[in-house]
Amino acid sequence: MYTDLGASCSPCLRVDRGMRAAVLGVVALLALGAGDGAARAAEFVPRVVVVGYAPRQAPVVAADIAHVAMATGKGIPATAASPQAGVKVLRLPRGVNVSSEIRRLRAEPGVAYAVPDFIAHEAGTWIPNNPGRAGVAGGWERLQWNFIGPASINAPEAWFNLRADDRPGGRGVTVAILDTGVAYRNWHKFRKSPGFKGTRFVDPYDFVAKNRFPLDREGHGTFVAGIVAEATNDGIGLTGLAYGASIMPVRILNSDGTGDAETIARGIRYAVNHHAQVINLSLEFSLDVTSSDIPEILSAIRFAHQRGVVVIAAAGNEGVSQLAYPAAAPDVISVGATTRDRCLADYSNGGPRLDLVAPGGGDDASLSDPDCNPDANLPSIYQMTLLDPTHPARFGYPNFVYGTSMSSPEVAATAALVIASRVIGRHPTPQQILDRLESTATPLDGSQPNATYGYGLLNAAAATTPITKHKPTGPTGPTGVTGVTGVTG
Repeated sequence: MYTDLGASCSPCLRVDRGMRAAVLGVVALLALGAGDGAARAAEFVPRVVVVGYAPRQAPVVAADIAHVAMATGKGIPATAASPQAGVKVLRLPRGVNVSSEIRRLRAEPGVAYAVPDFIAHEAGTWIPNNPGRAGVAGGWERLQWNFIGPASINAPEAWFNLRADDRPGGRGVTVAILDTGVAYRNWHKFRKSPGFKGTRFVDPYDFVAKNRFPLDREGHGTFVAGIVAEATNDGIGLTGLAYGASIMPVRILNSDGTGDAETIARGIRYAVNHHAQVINLSLEFSLDVTSSDIPEILSAIRFAHQRGVVVIAAAGNEGVSQLAYPAAAPDVISVGATTRDRCLADYSNGGPRLDLVAPGGGDDASLSDPDCNPDANLPSIYQMTLLDPTHPARFGYPNFVYGTSMSSPEVAATAALVIASRVIGRHPTPQQILDRLESTATPLDGSQPNATYGYGLLNAAAATTPITKHKPTGPTGPTGVTGVTGVTG
């Protein structure tokens, strides 16, 4: 629950613009399964082709070398023998088109294969220098167990993947945070959170105060926004999963954390119309609210889905096998919560329509799952936010913050990283993003899916790791007043 608020880079392979353009061109021309659903473009050594010849094809080898020289008038290309018999490394003179030469070579009867000399880079992690409470570089690791460690979503590997893509932290993607507001700037008595020193904010709007200054009066929205995009590797505070993404602060909940359905629906449509690619809804209606009670929200969610915007929502915090709305709505990715034991949290809702789980903090549910220990006292989720909403210039890391509200933005941030990474294309649909997140999730408690964990624990590293092909799987605080909702925790 969201309580009252108290208290070195591994070597990364980089490619300049010219080489990246060449890589994209060659991959497209070779038609090696590339397309909107392909992995990131492979990198290779410029002007080099590796040619495999059938046995006893020396005349063909000589003819190939002579062909390149005659076609260009630029001299005989250098060759090198490979340790593998029948393989030559053909170094092309400047001016020879690699893709055209590969097509020509593949048409030769004595050629077994002709390919670029592809480059691999080490799989690795990237550890930012944020100090957390420890006051030392990397101290964030002591608090953000949800980002690093065996029960985490594997943020360091995801960060590495995006840096290798030259889109660090999901740069270029916009995530709308529909919540209690965000401490994103100085304005009158309000102050910008120190954790947002380098975070980019776009198109803010306050549907409660009806102005363009959606400043946080409660703390929940700042916390949620921090999970997504708190500035990272800046020597301050904690880390944000999609730290390079832009945040669109949309205030649709008031200072006590509640908001009405019509305002929430307007916020969703606003985010879509202002080009958000991901919308996070860390809020829930009471369980007696049904789809027929909130047609304006369902209509707004359909509007988002039809325009390619992915919507993520918290499953709810009643500890029952039923999703609260809006997580229960079609076209929404529903997110339950897990603990540091990789067990379902005791407050988390679930059920057969649950899509995924992500760390939400708090204690274990009483389940037969061997990972669960209900008697353990487990940690919360930590992020920089307001320590006291009545003093909007005081920030820190409050204790006892847990809930599916904390799980949902982890999925929203990972969706932003997937979009930025282009592992499933430049413009993936919401369904493709859901399929990717589900197919790369870490299974929990046996089968995938199940009513406790959905498709499993979010794995940001696996979701952003390039693959040649991926197999789509899967489907796609109460107030007692119908049409009024509160933050989920």
